[in-house]
Amino acid sequence: MNGKNIIIGICGGIAAYKIPQLVRLLKKRGACVRVALTEGGTHFVSELALATVSEEPVYRKIFPPTGSDEMDFTRHISLGEWADALVIAPATANTLARLSAGLCDDMLAAVFITLRPAKPVLIFPAMDGQMFLSPSVQRNIATLSAQGCLVINPESGVLASGQCGVGRMPEPEAILAALEKALHCGEKRSLLYGKSVVVTAGPTREKIDGVRFISNYSSGKMGFAIARAAARRGAIVTLISGPVHLPSPPGVDRLDVESTAEMNAAAEGFFRSCDLFIGAAAVSDYRPATPYDGKMKKDDEHIELTLVKNPDILARFGRQKSEGQLAVGFALETQTGLENARKKLVDKNLDLIVFNFFDRKTSGFDVDTNILTLIGSDGVTVELPQLSKDDAAERVLDAIEELCPKTGSNP
Repeated sequence: MNGKNIIIGICGGIAAYKIPQLVRLLKKRGACVRVALTEGGTHFVSELALATVSEEPVYRKIFPPTGSDEMDFTRHISLGEWADALVIAPATANTLARLSAGLCDDMLAAVFITLRPAKPVLIFPAMDGQMFLSPSVQRNIATLSAQGCLVINPESGVLASGQCGVGRMPEPEAILAALEKALHCGEKRSLLYGKSVVVTAGPTREKIDGVRFISNYSSGKMGFAIARAAARRGAIVTLISGPVHLPSPPGVDRLDVESTAEMNAAAEGFFRSCDLFIGAAAVSDYRPATPYDGKMKKDDEHIELTLVKNPDILARFGRQKSEGQLAVGFALETQTGLENARKKLVDKNLDLIVFNFFDRKTSGFDVDTNILTLIGSDGVTVELPQLSKDDAAERVLDAIEELCPKTGSNP
């Protein structure tokens, strides 16, 4: 961060009170910081506090007031030329709408438009959960993401309204980490930078009764490694996880589910908007038709369970994906199963399938290494040696980047 010029745009959200701390962190790292404050932002944080911690004047309106010492009517242009990055935090629904529409009625909007190409723009929406999930806000976020902005999903927790859910702005330390990562990418930015990536991971559980379930040995390590690696490449990652005992990867929005039906419902919400869907979860193919209410007693010598088929989440996405969307799946086999993997590739309309050999010692469930074979829709097969799951995740993402459009992919 040393010597980097950073503009922080602050909007009218309660989380604005955290921004002076972010400015302090940036200054300690050697960055030069200037603040663009919206009219709404003035209700939550003072210009005096921001000017004090940044050691710079705070910019609000495009035109300076009459009689001011500095009659600079082109400051909005010079700021756009000066900045190495623009961070907008918190970003309100109103500001998202203004920026996506191209309005230019205050200094923040003007700097957003005049910022030089290839300079990263990081936007941190913070608002009520229902506001964030509304179609209009999601449409504006999609527009800004398509323009090359890195929109970081808000975290879940207690909101200013007293409700609990998605909508919280990340802490200043997390914002700083995201900014450092974006600047580090530089001109060699990953083709996944700014892309919406959804990863499913871990097992699912299908209830037999109130205390028993059908599941498998998946630990979720491979899916979590992929989510972690994609976030490091600057992707906007949503991790939909079954029951596992793993910490959330940094910079990843995590949704916890239990059953295949719950995972399917969570995933379907991203089918239209995501750029890449990676089905790394070991979902249960079948579930009990009628789970027992309460705990089943062992009164009988034999119990018969009627199982019904679960939805195939990856196949559903593969069948409906549009041009530009990519679908990647995993095929785990205990014996030679390349032909089965190739069949899944075709049947589910995937762009890439990862054949995962399972021996419970060096590859597969609940171990730290994998032996993978990558099979593309063009028939090209790449065998990988035994790798740690983190290294294997990087190789999988390298192969996925080969499938990404090379034109216009980098903002």
